[in-house]
Amino acid sequence: MIIATWNINSITSRLDHVVRWSEKNRPDVLCLQETKCIDSKFPIQPLRDAGYRDFAFLGERAYNGVAVLSRYPLENVQLNFPDDKKTAAKRLIAVTVNGIRLVNVYIPHGTALGSEKFEQKLAWIARLRRLFDEEYDRSKRVVLCGDLNVAPHELDVWKPSAWKDKMHFTKTEREAIRGLKRWGFTDLFRHINDEQREYTWWDLFRPSSFEKDRGLRIDHIWASPSMTELCTDCWIDREPRAFDKPSDHAPVLAAFSI
Repeated sequence: MIIATWNINSITSRLDHVVRWSEKNRPDVLCLQETKCIDSKFPIQPLRDAGYRDFAFLGERAYNGVAVLSRYPLENVQLNFPDDKKTAAKRLIAVTVNGIRLVNVYIPHGTALGSEKFEQKLAWIARLRRLFDEEYDRSKRVVLCGDLNVAPHELDVWKPSAWKDKMHFTKTEREAIRGLKRWGFTDLFRHINDEQREYTWWDLFRPSSFEKDRGLRIDHIWASPSMTELCTDCWIDREPRAFDKPSDHAPVLAAFSI
């Protein structure tokens, strides 16, 4: 079974990218972030034509949005945090698929160190940790994936000295994300690839960043112990980042012996 995650940066603008990539790579489950699409406009039929059979999505116009596309039935769908208001940003969707509890998130960017939105980012990460503490069991098959908007380690940035005290790599953000990880998660890419340097995001406003591989690894697939034991591979597919008018992110995939 293959689970993939991809910040698509608008499903409407890049629907052909998702279809083309899905037909070639055939993930069993694809988690998307930044769909930027209201639910009534979500393009189910083209994605069904690409091989997906079940869908769960939570979107809004022009911002945020998450979705899960699956070749298996989706059950027990949860949209956002249980105590979120209807007006809350659309950033979390959880489903049960093939016996796995899968949580797909788009963690807030944070904007600037010390800003109100930065504090909201830290609070959102803390809420996510509480969600796992209160509602999830480490002994079960659990996967957390998505755009975490944090590069946890120096290996996850192309030049740590250039990113010191910058968003995505501040000490405060990294401590917060480590606190989430201590719930019992394993970073599958690092588990499989050890100290290999690869990235999932390159700045679109600096076109040479992709050519020179000046990126960050901020998109992740993490797993509970029982799911980690089943993981046979985890990799980043850079190819879609070179598509015409691409998302600034590349997909991450993990294979499990299920």
